Amino acid sequence: MIDLRSDTVTQPTPAMRRAMYEAEVGDDVYGEDPTVNRLEALAAAMLGKEAALLVTSGTQGNLAAVLTHCGRGDEVIVGHLAHMYLYEQGGMAALAGVQPRVVPNQANGTLALDEVEAAIRPENIHFPRTRLIAIENTHNRRYGAPLSLDYLRGLRALADRHGLPIHMDGARLFNAAVALGVPARDLAAQADTVMVCLSKGLSAPIGSLLLGPADFIAEARRARKVLGGGMRQAGVIAAAGIVALTQMVDRLADDHARARRLAEALAALPGLRVDLARVHTNMVYVDLEPPRGAEQVAAALAQRGVRVHAVGPQSLRLVTHYGIEDEDIAAAIDAFAAVLRAG
Repeated sequence: MIDLRSDTVTQPTPAMRRAMYEAEVGDDVYGEDPTVNRLEALAAAMLGKEAALLVTSGTQGNLAAVLTHCGRGDEVIVGHLAHMYLYEQGGMAALAGVQPRVVPNQANGTLALDEVEAAIRPENIHFPRTRLIAIENTHNRRYGAPLSLDYLRGLRALADRHGLPIHMDGARLFNAAVALGVPARDLAAQADTVMVCLSKGLSAPIGSLLLGPADFIAEARRARKVLGGGMRQAGVIAAAGIVALTQMVDRLADDHARARRLAEALAALPGLRVDLARVHTNMVYVDLEPPRGAEQVAAALAQRGVRVHAVGPQSLRLVTHYGIEDEDIAAAIDAFAAVLRAG
């Protein structure tokens, strides 16, 4: 089965499996797991932050960040298509007591600076206090778009004028860095805190990292604990994360190239629409011309050995990742052609 539903389906590499088997471990809640400590120090150095915290998932990392930045009744400025807003079960409201202040995401995944500024609450006894600006890089629902360094610098300047921190949901930050040709630490530098996933394109089986100032991470460790994220001999997880950061970043360019090849081929098939200008990283969004529906086409593709994700009534998402090779791209293109011919 060629699984293009998401880069979350990646399998750990042989090097990861060996590292997990051989990992030196301790109790991480006591701060005594040497492999976790190595991973956190490595990540902090790579992204230019003072400290890092291993968390179980990107959702947990984002929520720990909100809990640490904000108090109950505070407000977070966030995009209307942000993962934090749409796909994390309303955790910032349900568990942190924090209200989202929604600003439209632009076509390139950014938040318009003037709209962000307009959303910042003035000091008024009737209003919640704006405490945080949250952004996503790359932006999932905006076709995997990377947020440029110039844009991030503009947002940083705006936030500084208002004394606000920025949190970056950087689940696929390394994809953004590879696509833009800039160091990931330069992108991370524009945010006070950043969350990165190890379990997507970097192929680790589990885990994400929350990074920021040392005092912030110390408080976030408390938030992680109350969210059920206090792990014990977590070095078996961290060992795979070390391999992810040291061996799997540069190869993301292969995923991007295969996504481009897939997009160009699908765009040439009758009955499909692909906006090639929006294919920057490892995601390809495909629109189906009526009367074909996304669930129908996804089911037909699955019968031919290709899994894709239906993201709307007539929209599909395909994601390239470790484990998808050139021959898989060719087979997926052939499967699409066969489904379209069959009607």
